[in-house]
Amino acid sequence: MSDPGLEKLLHRLSNNLAEDKLVQSVTNNIRKELNVDRVVLYYFYRQWKGRVTFESLSSINYSIFGSTGPDECFNEKYAAMYQQGRVNAIANIETASIAECHRDFLRTLQVKANLVAPVLSPSGLWGLLVAHHCQSPFNWSEDNIKTMQTGAVTLAQSSVIRDN
Repeated sequence: MSDPGLEKLLHRLSNNLAEDKLVQSVTNNIRKELNVDRVVLYYFYRQWKGRVTFESLSSINYSIFGSTGPDECFNEKYAAMYQQGRVNAIANIETASIAECHRDFLRTLQVKANLVAPVLSPSGLWGLLVAHHCQSPFNWSEDNIKTMQTGAVTLAQSSVIRDN
């Protein structure tokens, strides 16, 4: 006789592993296609408070796994823009028109160029898919932006989002 509780637990663990593999695959593929140093998934665990929950790296030296964002910089105004589907491409953080707290935060992460796409769930902004180039500024192409948008949609349509 099988234990329904154990079966449910095994099913959930199996689903979690499959979801983790999907997210890792998406971040790895984007990093390779864009030829950048880091791609991360930033998950909002509370309203506009988040953490890096997945990363794909060109070098372990670029790891920011578990990092939290500059909470004082990310507010309702920015959240509203991302909830509307905003994709933000910054070719050079030093010359971009961004808040100084955001620039300082990106510097601490070794970022020279930044590309951000929203991961939208049926209930709103779930997280951000972020590509970083750390070695030099980087001119993001339309194809780069489309790649990020496709990755964000793939994640949004997965059960990773629906189960949270």
